[in-house]
Amino acid sequence: MSRRILVLAAVAQTLFVGALSVALVIPLGSAFFKHWGWLLGPGAWLLCAFGTALLLGLPRLRTLTGAVLAGIPSAIAVVAGEHTAGEVAAIILFACWCAWRAPLPIAALHS
Repeated sequence: MSRRILVLAAVAQTLFVGALSVALVIPLGSAFFKHWGWLLGPGAWLLCAFGTALLLGLPRLRTLTGAVLAGIPSAIAVVAGEHTAGEVAAIILFACWCAWRAPLPIAALHS
């Protein structure tokens, strides 16, 4: 597991999700998210994960797979009314997936 990728993936995903949320709430308003967030959220999450994959040079399909898997417990938490806890859990799980699946640097293979 790459601790560097763990931290970078968590930070990148958090920043992408935050920036996209702000960019959408300004024109659409917060009421939109109360009614349609369940529909928009998964696509936004995947878009942010794609950005994280590109930024960190991670395999796109594998990274998106991790985003889907990390989103499952998050969706359960959202349904239970714990959106913030679900979001934090999803970011942690997603970062762990990225770090676990990250390719090892060549130098690490020889030590």
